[in-house]
Amino acid sequence: MTVPAVEFQHVTKRYGAVTAVADVSFTIARGTLVTLLGPSGCGKTSTLRLIAGLEHPSEGRVLIDGQDVTLASAAERDVSMVFQSYALFPHMTVLENVCYGLVASGMRRSDAAAQAADKLALVGLAGYERRLPSELSGGQQQRVAVARAIVLEPKVLLFDEPLSNLDAKLRRRVREDIRDLQQALGLTVVYVTHDQEEALAVSDRIVVMHAAVVVQDGSPRELYEQPQSRFIADFIGNANLLPVVIEQVEGPNARVRLGSMTLDLAHRGLGPGRAELAIRPQGFSLYRRPAGDGEIDGRIAKAAYLGSHIEYVVRLEGVDGDLLVSDPDVARPLAAGAAVAVAIAADAAVIVPA
Repeated sequence: MTVPAVEFQHVTKRYGAVTAVADVSFTIARGTLVTLLGPSGCGKTSTLRLIAGLEHPSEGRVLIDGQDVTLASAAERDVSMVFQSYALFPHMTVLENVCYGLVASGMRRSDAAAQAADKLALVGLAGYERRLPSELSGGQQQRVAVARAIVLEPKVLLFDEPLSNLDAKLRRRVREDIRDLQQALGLTVVYVTHDQEEALAVSDRIVVMHAAVVVQDGSPRELYEQPQSRFIADFIGNANLLPVVIEQVEGPNARVRLGSMTLDLAHRGLGPGRAELAIRPQGFSLYRRPAGDGEIDGRIAKAAYLGSHIEYVVRLEGVDGDLLVSDPDVARPLAAGAAVAVAIAADAAVIVPA
């Protein structure tokens, strides 16, 4: 059996009376990029610091490459961390920053400089060796921080909110660079962010945390299309959460009542009674006519043109709450107040507990 790169076994971390991480268990396979995702204060950064050895568990065990490092210091763990602030030495050149860790570990300066130059070329910064950090853009500084981390060839590379200081366009480019580098070198990466789109774009697996615990762990597609809870449906992307009644369960499916509409959906372990329906904005179709079978009448409350699609707020007849609907038909926009029929794609709706 392959030994995981990282393993948490019932790890708890307390700061006085505050529990930052509560009985968390997971494994991270070698050569994968796993994102710890969640809102501020959920425990994701504390979990990353527990991997790095910057914090030690109050309970439980942390293993790296099968070795128990629960009480080991950061220097004993063979991990590297890229911080949110980059933490570059302002008085050192780019090359000196990257080879600093190698020189500090006892490597000859000429050998360290050669390895550092190779890594700078790998991240697209060949020719920048003699510049100071202040002479670089934010994206270039981030690449220097990555080169400084990977030159040490760590067993695990950690990223703590690495793109939060960059503008939206640069964030997209740098996250693609990080993903390409991780795949090209087969690195094991643990990546912390609160940005759902960023997590979906770069991850092999996402571990979602909320209130110090892991609430769901799976591939980006599993989390987006099959949320296990109301929190996941609401947090990962934009989801409409509509109150429904499960009228009957038969085999793997349930008959669900939404206003005047009846749907047959996978019951996902829920029995008859109240529940909620999670539907992504693109899971609806709008028709410019009264509702037919399997549809429900609605009215446009707001419309926003977004280039590739129009985003509508729709009020359904007999259903509490407004819908957010993404419609690709930009050639025929609907005005506020227009009556529509709303249909739901069978594979777009997921039942979650109320």
